Parts: sequence; C-alpha cells; structure tokens
Amino acid sequence: MRGSPTDRRPTPHPGRNRRAAFAAAPAVLLLPLLGAAPPVGQPSAASARLQGAFGAAAAEYGVPREVLLGVSYLQSRWDTHGGAPSVTGGYGPMHLTDARTALADAPHHSEGDEDPRGDDSRPLLAAEAGRPEPAELPSRLRTLTRAAELTGLPERSLRTDPAANVAGGAALLAAAQRELRARPSADPADWYGAVARFSGADDRATAAAYADEVFAVIRGGAERVTDAGQRVALSAEPGLVPAAGQLSRAGLRKSAAGATECPATVSCEWIPAAYAEFGDHDYGNHDLADRPNSQPVRYIVVHDIEGYWDSALELVQDPTYVSWQYSLRSTDGHIAQHIKAEDVGWHAGNWYVNAASIGLEHEGFLASPDAWYTEAMYRASARLVRYLADKHGIPLDRQHILGHDTVPGPTTATVRGMHTDPGPYWDWRHYFELLGAPLGATSGGDSDMVTIRPDYAANRPVFTGCASSGAACAVHGSSAVRLYSRPDTTSPLIKDIGLRPDGSASTTGVNDLGSRVSTGQQYAVAERQGDWTAIWYLGQKAWFKNPEDKPTAVGAAGLLVTPRDGLADIPVYGRAYPEAAAYPAGVPVQEVSPLPYKLLKGQRYVAGGKVPGEYYYAVSFDTSGHRVVVGDDLYYEIQFGHRVAFVRAADVRVLPAA
Repeated sequence: MRGSPTDRRPTPHPGRNRRAAFAAAPAVLLLPLLGAAPPVGQPSAASARLQGAFGAAAAEYGVPREVLLGVSYLQSRWDTHGGAPSVTGGYGPMHLTDARTALADAPHHSEGDEDPRGDDSRPLLAAEAGRPEPAELPSRLRTLTRAAELTGLPERSLRTDPAANVAGGAALLAAAQRELRARPSADPADWYGAVARFSGADDRATAAAYADEVFAVIRGGAERVTDAGQRVALSAEPGLVPAAGQLSRAGLRKSAAGATECPATVSCEWIPAAYAEFGDHDYGNHDLADRPNSQPVRYIVVHDIEGYWDSALELVQDPTYVSWQYSLRSTDGHIAQHIKAEDVGWHAGNWYVNAASIGLEHEGFLASPDAWYTEAMYRASARLVRYLADKHGIPLDRQHILGHDTVPGPTTATVRGMHTDPGPYWDWRHYFELLGAPLGATSGGDSDMVTIRPDYAANRPVFTGCASSGAACAVHGSSAVRLYSRPDTTSPLIKDIGLRPDGSASTTGVNDLGSRVSTGQQYAVAERQGDWTAIWYLGQKAWFKNPEDKPTAVGAAGLLVTPRDGLADIPVYGRAYPEAAAYPAGVPVQEVSPLPYKLLKGQRYVAGGKVPGEYYYAVSFDTSGHRVVVGDDLYYEIQFGHRVAFVRAADVRVLPAA
C-alpha cells in the first residue's frame, strides 16, 4: 500500500458542509495570496501549508496524495500565481478552469496589423479580423464550476484560495474514479484512468499521453519552492506501474488518423490546413514547397494563438485565413499538425522567416489578466521542438528558436505592426531546460558578451495594457528585463525609432518591445558600472541592473560583428534577400530594403550564424512557377534589439567575444 489516503469511497458532495467554514475562515488560516507571499525563491515559515493541503484533500476525497501532487505539478508546477488565471482561464495549483470569467475582457496582443505572410510581392492579407469565439466553451475550460458543485465551496474560494483549489482538484479526480467504476484505492497505480479523464481530453491518445506524463512525474519525484514561497515535495516512486488498461472504459474517441511529424512521446493528430483557390485567382492558406530539399528549415517560431483551441482549428481550416504547422492545447498539451514541414505556413509576418521556419501556436492570450502557461503545454511543446530541431539541424538557441516577438519586420513600413507574442510571461529559462539545453554561463562574468538570464519567479517588472481596459498587468514572474538610457531606474527608457519614428519614448506597455530584452537573448557588453551592465541595443547603450549576487545576465562566448574598417555605419535588414543579379527571368526582383536603424562604428552585436541571401517565389496556386532564388550575397543574423535582424557579411568584421 502506498501513501496516506484511506480506502474509503467519498460521498458525492463531501465538502458541501464546508462552504460556510471557508467563507468565514480568518485570513490567517488561508494560504498566501497576492500580497502575502514571502520573497520569491525563499521558502516561507508556513511552507508546510500547501504540502499539508495536498495531504488533507487526499484524505478527505480518498485520492492518493502522490496523484494529487503529480497532477498539480503537470498543471502548474504547484504555483498559485496569486490567484490570477492562466492564458486559458485556469486557476491555482490544480488549474481549475473558468475561462469565461477569466478572459471575458482579454484583448488581442498586437497594437498593429501584421500581414502574416510578410511578402510584399503579393497583396496584403488582412487576416486579423474576426477570430471566432465558441458559442459554448468546452468542459475542459469549465472545470471550476464542476469542482464547486462537488465540494460545496464558493467559486471565488476555488479561484483564490490554494487549499480550496487543491480540494476542488481532488474532488474532480474522485468523481472521475467513480465514473469509471474503479474501486477506491490508496495505490496511485489504480488512478491512471481518473488522471487521464482529469486532462479534459476527448480522445484516447491525448488522455493517455497526459496520464503517462503525470505518472512519469510521480516515478521521478519533484521538489521546488513555489512562487508563493511554499516548499513542496513529491517523493519518487520509481517502481510504479499504473493500470493503463483503465482507459478502455473511458469512452474516448480515437484521434484523427494521419502521418503526423511528431515525436512518439506526445499526443499528436492530423487536422490539415486548407489549401484551395477562391475569389479572383486568390488562394490559401499556405504554400506548397519541398523543404528541406529546396531550402533548409532554419527556425522554429513560438506563438500564442490569442484565442481558444477550437477557434484556432476553425481558422487554420479556412483557406482565406492564415496557417501554421502545429497547434498546442493548454490543458493537456495535445498537439494538432496542420501543415507538413516541407510546406510553408503564413504565420510570422516576415516571408523570409516563414519560408525557412516551422510555426507553433500555443493556446492562450498574451495580455490576459496573468498570462501563465501550463506545464503540460510547456512539456509537449519542448518535446516537439527538440524533435524538430534534431530532424532539421536547428540550433537550440534564441536566434533559431524564435518567439513571434523576436521576428523582425521585413521592411520599415511593417515594423510597427509586428506581433508581440508569446510575450513577457513565457518562461524561456524553464522552456530551454525542458529542451535539454539549459541557459547557463559559457564564459566568465567579465566577458564581452552576456546571456540574459534572470530568475523568472523573482524577476517581476510592471507592465500595463492587460485586459481590454488597458489595466495594469498582474505582477508576477517574467522573462523580460527592462532597459534604461542610464544606469538608473528613473532614467528614460531606450527609444526605438522603428516603433516611434517621432522619437518619443518607449513605455511599460505589455506589447511595447522598444526597451526590453528577454531570457536567453545574447548581447555584446558596451560598459559596466557597479551593479549595472550596458549592452549595445538598437544602436544605443542600454542599461539593466545586474548585481553580482543576483545576476540578471551571465557571461557568454561567441562571435560578434562590427562594421568593417572605414565604415561609419552599416544598414540593418529585416530579411536576407538575394542581390538583384541572382533573380532568373520570370521572378520579379525583390528589394533589399534596409530598416530605419544603423549599426554604428565601434558597436558590436552577437552573430547568430551566416545565411545566404534567399527568396522563395510562390505567388500562385499552381506550383510550377515556384522558385527558390539563392544569391551570392551572404548575411549574418544578429541580435540587434528585442528582435533579430540581418547585416551583409561584406559590411562587417567578425570577432570572438573576449
């Protein structure tokens, strides 16, 4: 027998008589909320509270504590997020969902209108109008209401009090066990079917993948200090073999058949994007190609959907809309593939990047009230990205694993409209740990090059512009680090002439990328003063606080570029297109269009690799006229501002970071 729960079967509503007690409980009896958390990263004096809440809920509802802890870890890593909801309206350590309440007022992330194709040889694709909302949210996005019915606890308590939230999760698991007609048991192995049902998945493969991940956590164990300063531990059960056969009684559908390009360790189904002609010789919603035979896949682009799973599937199957290769679901990490890797999606707003990338859309909203992402989705995404990176030889770094927010505008006119997802709350440090490529120091602290690497939980910059009212965003962990014009937090923020041609200042808006960097990005050091470090950024010295005892960045090794001798400045590009002489007859020459920035003499920027000038000509449904044009001109990708950019190799000298 494992664990502490008894073998009793709970009554249908064991917590109903607790409603008044929870409503009347003094604040000191509740777990820490928004204003009550101790310093992040340090266990509180009451660290046993959350651990104890799992034990208490396990005993009351007859669910093994190990199962509760494992499920909660896969949902939230036991974090409470101060009672604020996730990107799909999930609350607390058990991610109980109430999406309608949480996201009723969530806005779209972009301040401009991006053409997702990013190819100015074709008419603008106005693709951002009218994202459909489901008439009724699926049950996986309404689990908090069901938990309130089962426990008798107020919905507000389930949203804001972690102990109540854990009890709600336990009640849902116990109900799933009863629905499967499985016997009450203190053995975690007997709860495989209930865990699979807890995922909310409606297909067998996804439910099994979710349950397998939970039981992998239980077998391996885990321990961490949460965002509320609670130390929580799950002892390893290395010999645990769950009763996977229970899933046959769950009544779940089979996933759509299709030859998906996914690792075997995730749940993945084929839901094809539309490819069809319509209107006046127009077509959509992607281009057929022959990658990597025709050109290599160099990038993977991480997006958030700015919508729900169901609406995303509607959009990607609409030939008049846009497309991407994969969608990932928040609650369980399920993946749908829409386009083969050989073909080109319309997703990044930059045709050069689209033609050389694979796009991943993650369910959620950047500027929802809190914008945290589930561990289930992080893990599935990391498994998929690692698989694709291995298959296509893509380096696991921030200049090849791009956020949509780091894709450059291809021309000056497009810079202001580029999208900003997945935003400052995507945990890049954790993501790269899951990728098996942790972001650590690769050089000494006095290196000429640094990798941005704040402690996600302790790094809490204030942002504005969340929710449709433009309200301040919930203050919590972030991958973003703000930049200043002097080593002083009262000094002006860095200006971005591309975003604000009038020279006005950057802001703290959640969508304003003009004066911030992100975890994993690398920059050349321009100067150091005490606890402050300056980097070269958009042609300026940009300062951020970087104390030795709590560093925001670590030393890095690599290559830097600077203008070659004799040049006072050189142009910076948003796309690496070939020279005019490279274009064959029948393929219109594409302008090599510089952005409104300059790389100045004496400044240095980190080089992410050398690429040829390349353009994929694909403007018709008939693929016979498609051509990949490769020039003699070579470019270096550089980390220029928050977004990457390109410079001609002939314009620069390449130096090793000292």
